[in-house]
Amino acid sequence: MSLALRNGHINGNPNVSTRYRDPFSIARELLSWDPFTGRPASAFSPAFSVKETNESFVLKADLPGVAEGDLDIAVHNNILSVSGSRQAEERKEGETYALYERQFGSFSRSFQLPEMADGERIDAKLETGVLTLTIGKRAEAKPRKIQLKK
Repeated sequence: MSLALRNGHINGNPNVSTRYRDPFSIARELLSWDPFTGRPASAFSPAFSVKETNESFVLKADLPGVAEGDLDIAVHNNILSVSGSRQAEERKEGETYALYERQFGSFSRSFQLPEMADGERIDAKLETGVLTLTIGKRAEAKPRKIQLKK
């Protein structure tokens, strides 16, 4: 089924207008509502990637606009937690936005570390809006070459 827009109406139907309504506004409203608290959920949810190498696990997160002081990284009981916030710009009286899609607020993500991860060896850096966490592997988890006896 394809939708065609004609004269500001979907499929020519005058009862279905897109002239004054953002077609994704309902989805945004539903996705930003927390059903357990009844309050809007955190609008800012950074994207993470997790990669495994021979030596470590590498987590990266896009955190543009997050200050180092607004970031908290902790490990407890083999669970890595990353939380923080991105502050909204101050709106001044008389300013009107034609479009405002930037997201702000608090976020929190937790990751269960695998048994082979060494929670004591974690390096963290925040550079150009990208958080990189490198978690070393335990020595017994790393591949090692076995020499043949002569």
